Amino acid sequence: MQENIRRCVCIIYDPSRANQGALALKALKLSDSFMDLYRNNNFTGEKLREKNLSWVDIFEEIPIKVSNSALISAFMTGLEADTPVTQCDYDRLQLSTSPYLERKCGQKFQYHYRNLSRQQAQQQAWLQKRRSENMTRKAAGEEPLPEEDPSNPIFKPIPEPSRLGSFLITNRMANYCNQINGYATDLKAS
Repeated sequence: MQENIRRCVCIIYDPSRANQGALALKALKLSDSFMDLYRNNNFTGEKLREKNLSWVDIFEEIPIKVSNSALISAFMTGLEADTPVTQCDYDRLQLSTSPYLERKCGQKFQYHYRNLSRQQAQQQAWLQKRRSENMTRKAAGEEPLPEEDPSNPIFKPIPEPSRLGSFLITNRMANYCNQINGYATDLKAS
């Protein structure tokens, strides 16, 4: 289509992002370097390297600005006759952020802390038992046993939780923050 229509673009709408409160529209067109290869029907690896073209360079994103006309804005205001125009609608700020992020971070920390506490309690119980054995051995004239046994599994350190999950959750929170920021900027502009 882009070969035949000069200003041809592909508009992509993301309904899942729209459910989160963001108007998710993108306009894409094929890049000029890709169109040159398309016209020549020459998609060999050598030509792709020669044009320095990778999969990232096939499409160009074109910025979109969506706005309502003054007539539509007046019509929408008229539909809400019972509510004053200055009333702030806090429900629009709800971006369906689930409590998943908070719960997931808390669960990993609690699980690690619980295991660590359990291990420390086992170590203390084992040391108490060993000290009592050593007192008995001293009373019997035998040599005391060492207080820490590195071969005992309760003295092996518990591995920390994986940081990958935390990084992914942090990235997800950053995306939510960016969406809220973009949504708040859109509300402020309108």
